[in-house]
Amino acid sequence: MWRKSLIICFVLVALLIAYSDARAARDSFVKTKGSRFMINGRSLYFNGFNAYWLMYMASDPLTQDKVTDTFKEASKYGMNVARTWAFSDGGYRALQISPGSYNEDMFKGLDFVVSEAKKNGIYLILSLVNNWEGFGGKKQYVQWARDQGQYLNDDDFFTNSIVKSYYKNHIKAVVTRVNSITGIAYRDDPTIFAWELMNEPRSQYDSSGKAIQDWVAEMSAHVKSIDKNHLLEVGMEGFYGESMPEKKQFNPGYEVGTDFISNNLIPDVDFATIHLYPDQWVSGNDEVQAEFVDKWIQAHINDSKVVLGKPLIVSEFGKSSRSSGYNVGARDKYLGDIFNSVYSCAKTGGPCGGAIFWQVMAQGMENWSDGYEVVLEQSPSTTDIINQQSRRISSLNN
Repeated sequence: MWRKSLIICFVLVALLIAYSDARAARDSFVKTKGSRFMINGRSLYFNGFNAYWLMYMASDPLTQDKVTDTFKEASKYGMNVARTWAFSDGGYRALQISPGSYNEDMFKGLDFVVSEAKKNGIYLILSLVNNWEGFGGKKQYVQWARDQGQYLNDDDFFTNSIVKSYYKNHIKAVVTRVNSITGIAYRDDPTIFAWELMNEPRSQYDSSGKAIQDWVAEMSAHVKSIDKNHLLEVGMEGFYGESMPEKKQFNPGYEVGTDFISNNLIPDVDFATIHLYPDQWVSGNDEVQAEFVDKWIQAHINDSKVVLGKPLIVSEFGKSSRSSGYNVGARDKYLGDIFNSVYSCAKTGGPCGGAIFWQVMAQGMENWSDGYEVVLEQSPSTTDIINQQSRRISSLNN
């Protein structure tokens, strides 16, 4: 009898341990509660960087050290989230060579990125396709369909059933990928903070916003049907649309077929994003642009809290060395002003959970320059401002 009781005790203990492990695993994913990010039942705030090039460099053993060094440097300065591409469609060193056909060496590069991020305590936001032509994007998807006899324009990416099936297959390939280094499927890895449907979706043919609205609803539901662990965001710049036309006064004079309000109200979208490029969007001097920046951020903070009830990330912003009147001091002030707005919001319990600037590059990547890059080791004043923000933000996590 005592042996039977002992066996039952062992079974109960094993079940309890399994339950505790499963609960700990669930809790380790970033979640949202109202307009705040949460981890293990606590609020989470962050400071981070964009580095779209990580998978490309990681896929070549000769340049993998740039990924490792970047994560180490970022971690040293307190950054805890990075946004990068989980796509490269067609063309040279593609991840997706053709619909459903993948380059394993490139996938192993992405595995390396996820593994190195984990080692350095950095979360990842992985973007699944580009609106722009860089690394293939929607143009390549549409071209693949044209090669099958479809007569399409680039924005049919959002509506054509064949193109949408290509994209859904890519979502599944990435989300269910089992990391060759860690052995963990991406959808089970808490290192991944969130999936992003598209980098800066835009439609020049449908200003009503219906095409992108329907696409976001369909694709966000598709991601969640495969992966219920991770958060999801659209990848939006923040332009207002027809759902609340009075808000269009905050746009920089044009619309792009997206709608910050209606797109982010879709139930499977967990948080909102905005981008900020006043040197591209707004004519005028630094003072005029600074005024636009302040209004843009505050409008979206207010709408995230009052209308959406979801968190907000300023997920792209930078100042180009190629813009008129550029100097490092102007860049530092620009970044500092945005950091101040984000911190002030977070400190008072507002919806803005963090900022992710564009962008970090490693040393020796001059050929990749877009004017916005920050090489941390070579930019002491800018790095100091980033570090200060990281310390302020991390203090809110304690």
